[in-house]
Amino acid sequence: MDIAAPALTLRPALPSPGRPSWDGAVWIGEVWVDAVDSADRKSHSTGLPVHCWLEAAEGYRRARLLVRTEGRPLGFVEVGVSDGNVDFNELRCRFAGLRTASFPIRPAPERPGRAGHEQTVAVTVVLCTRDRVGMLRTALDSVLAVDYPHFETIVVDNAPKTDATRKYVLGLSDPRVRVIDEPRPGLSRARNAGLLAATSDVVAFTDDDVVVDRYWLRALVGGFARGTSVSCVSGIVPAGEIRTPTQAYFDRRVGWSDFTEARVFDWAHLPCDIPLFPFAVRRYGTGANFAVEREVVLRLGGFDEALGAGTATGGGEDIDMFFRILRSGKQLVHAPAAIVWHRHRADSEGLLAQTRGYELGLGAWLAKIAGDPEMARLAVKTAARHGPAFVRHMRAAATDSAPPANLATHLPPGIGTARWRSIIRGLRAYRSARRGVRSPQGLLG
Repeated sequence: MDIAAPALTLRPALPSPGRPSWDGAVWIGEVWVDAVDSADRKSHSTGLPVHCWLEAAEGYRRARLLVRTEGRPLGFVEVGVSDGNVDFNELRCRFAGLRTASFPIRPAPERPGRAGHEQTVAVTVVLCTRDRVGMLRTALDSVLAVDYPHFETIVVDNAPKTDATRKYVLGLSDPRVRVIDEPRPGLSRARNAGLLAATSDVVAFTDDDVVVDRYWLRALVGGFARGTSVSCVSGIVPAGEIRTPTQAYFDRRVGWSDFTEARVFDWAHLPCDIPLFPFAVRRYGTGANFAVEREVVLRLGGFDEALGAGTATGGGEDIDMFFRILRSGKQLVHAPAAIVWHRHRADSEGLLAQTRGYELGLGAWLAKIAGDPEMARLAVKTAARHGPAFVRHMRAAATDSAPPANLATHLPPGIGTARWRSIIRGLRAYRSARRGVRSPQGLLG
């Protein structure tokens, strides 16, 4: 390579345990528009081609890049990889046609300081974990590296079998981090414990199997300025690694980064392009990446402790909270500039456990909706009024569940059809899970 040639070096979204052995593996990272434009200008001025190199790309033939510009992501592009290099001209061509966000990110809201100066809203980050110190280390390192001036982090050690998590967090000796115990298993219980321990008006939630973006908190907090009564802001959760067929299948199925346009959701205003609103919960976000107004969630009774990982229902606590916040008359903002990279399960056992949890949780949440006469009537009315859209939704869900031919032989048998059985089990699980948990209004009691 000519020493004077312009170069663009891209880094992977997540650290990888090793090179892939599967031909379909996809390298994951991001590219900023201004970096591409700068390299392009240098190429024109020198007359030399741009060399675009990917770090840790051995064994990858394709790359998926999140294209970013100031304040917002524009979308994803896929390009070929050869010996760790990307054709720069192909990358530039792929930029064309990307949709821009609905409106630019606003700066974080300000409030008067004690001495009359302005200071950024303080945030408490709640990170719940259970006996996964290796994953926690990576996630917590990324949280502590965010570009945000005023935040604390609470690690909730949920029903641990050992004291490894506590020892690790205390060993950091970082005044921005503290660890608390929640002895009863269940993600909702852990999140409620973090919510009660938080000292900030805004509480952001993430998980231990992620890497958060450097500007994550700025984007989440900025989302609260997008409406007149915003009480929840969510972001995108793209796959940070597609090294195995199980990761590729799960990524295809969940669609946590499908929507890269900013949106404000309001119960009183039906979006014309979302006919199944407010039950189209996939549009609202996911539990690995959202922030709430603490007092609003406390008034709602906190997270439903019959839902969530670690309980019989396996999940659903996040979509339940999003739905309840909207129903209360508050607004929910989806802010794609708030980015959290997720590490999907890399093997069949992990895939089965993760998909089963999400499906059980969905079924349990549907059981909760069915048990509320007002919401049950609204759900039936919405499905009946928008019959074609409901049919399309069901067909799309079935299509997403069915593994494509290039993945099917690598996945556990029946992985696509098991979805509906798990959802049905979730319908039954919610009732039994309600026994022995605090009532929605009992969080502060």
